[in-house]
Amino acid sequence: MEPVFAVLTGIFLTVAVYLLLSKLIIRMLLGVAILGNAVNLLIFTSGRIMREVPPVIGAGLDVPAGATANPLPQALILTAIVISFSFFAFLLVLSWRAYSSLGTDNTDAMRVAEPDDVQPPPLGY
Repeated sequence: MEPVFAVLTGIFLTVAVYLLLSKLIIRMLLGVAILGNAVNLLIFTSGRIMREVPPVIGAGLDVPAGATANPLPQALILTAIVISFSFFAFLLVLSWRAYSSLGTDNTDAMRVAEPDDVQPPPLGY
């Protein structure tokens, strides 16, 4: 099952990079959300999700009887979910504010700091 999750992580990362390279802000936001899910799935897959038992120590034992799952990736994922959601909410509000003040979500049309009547700098030497 782990190779399936590894391929799914690769697909998520590919789609996220494709969406992040877009000129439209809404696609960039979707790319950020998918990238967060891809990283969470990558961490979850690296924690060996199917091979070991939960880290529970039985009665009368000081250490687990056999090999156990590592709980650290699961704790990292819970933290990453909260951080990625708050980052996505911040970017959503920021993009909504940019769209409402500029009237477009195309990043090429959002050139407020560059005047229209000035020649662009040379692209080569």
